Parts: sequence; C-alpha cells; structure tokens
Amino acid sequence: MTLQALLFDVDGTLADTEETHRQAFNAAFLEFRLPYDWSRDQYEALLRISGGKERLAHFFEGLAVPPAERERLLASVSSLHRVKTERYAELVATGGSPLRPGIARLLREATEAGIRVGIASTTTSANVAALLDAELGPNAHKRFAVIACGDVVPAKKPAPDIYRLALSTLGLGAEQAIAFEDSANGLAAAKAAGLFTVVTPTRWTAGQDFGQADLTLPHLGDPGLPLDAGAAALAGGPFLTVRTLASLLESARATAG
Repeated sequence: MTLQALLFDVDGTLADTEETHRQAFNAAFLEFRLPYDWSRDQYEALLRISGGKERLAHFFEGLAVPPAERERLLASVSSLHRVKTERYAELVATGGSPLRPGIARLLREATEAGIRVGIASTTTSANVAALLDAELGPNAHKRFAVIACGDVVPAKKPAPDIYRLALSTLGLGAEQAIAFEDSANGLAAAKAAGLFTVVTPTRWTAGQDFGQADLTLPHLGDPGLPLDAGAAALAGGPFLTVRTLASLLESARATAG
C-alpha cells in the first residue's frame, strides 16, 4: 500500500473550533481591558490570516488609532495570545469543540491499518494537545507520529513549509501521504507540498475556492451520520475509509505518472 500517513490540519478540520477560538480571543481582550469584541462575521474575515498572533497583528495594524497606541497594541500580541491560548484550553476541556463526523473513526482505522497519523497546523502545540486530549482521551496527542505546528517553520500556510516539515519528520515523500484541510490557505499549502488533499469545509470557509482539492466533502461520514448520495458517490460509500483513500491515492499517482 502506497499510503503511509494521514496528515490533518486542526482548526476546522479535526473539529469546528473556530467559534471556540473567537470566544477565547474575546475573553483575552476583556482581560486586557481592550475595547474589542470580534463578531462572527468579523472573525470569518480574519480567518484568511493564518496564525493567531498574525491575526491579532493584522487586526491591530488596521485600526484607526494613534501610532503610539498601535505600537502598544502590537507589542502586546505575544502576551495577549498567551492568555487567549489559556482560555481556549479551558473552553475545549469542557467539551465545547467535538470532533467532526468521521474523524475519530478514520484515526482508528488508520492506526489499525498501520498507517501513521500526524498534525500539520498553524495553531500552537498547546492548542493541539488540549483538543486531542479532551476529545480522544488523556495524552491522546502522544499517539500521533508527528505534530508539526505553531512557529516551527519560517512561513505559515498557504506556504507549504509545515507539510514539508511533517513529511520530513516522518521520512516520507508526498506521494505516500494524504492531507486533510478545511480552508483555501490550508489547501494551497498541502498542494504546494505535492499532497493529495481532502477538503471538508465548515461554515467559516464554505465560500472559499477549493478548485484544487482532490476530493471535497461536507464531512468524512460515519455509520450513524452517513454522507448524502452526492458526496457518497465521490467518497466511494456512505463514509470515507482508509481503503478508499489508499485507492484514490494510487489512482491519482498513476494518472500523474
């Protein structure tokens, strides 16, 4: 079997965490006594900026405030983001960001088939561990073969750096792995790294361009929540399986070759 690894983005892909992130950002603003409260529409627009610190900096740079105040806000990004990460972990621990349909099943299938699973995300390792441990059990993040995330690469998505790092860590070529994403930035990063990419958009990203995706589905499907007829025809059944993924990857590589 050519398929050796499944590489997952986190926010939006493993779980629809963006609302939790939005609430955590707003909680941090409140603690810092800043007069900002991101609405859902505002946060949806900000999601086009990859990375929480980058998102904050982009927001502050666009404010109509005196230069000295802008500099003060920009200088607070790291400490503000640290508090935001703490609040996010607290919210996730309460079960506020359940895994999307099919994620737990596919992770289990991959493990049983001897296929490694990994993370390739722009979020922090603390956020990743908080989500995985809350939804899959204590220390679940330790079962992943690689967790490539945060500030460990020079450029974040849509640059391919994080995927190249994950592949290098696993000792694999792009033709041996499949990426899972939910955003246009993530898709661009995965495709630039040469990966077959499955996209499952959320309400936050549904309007983005996924024309480059090898497979686009509303979710991965589960026996209790199967894909609809149209999506099932693309996925080879009511839910996407490791066997189907391996077959799709083989077909794509044969066509490319």
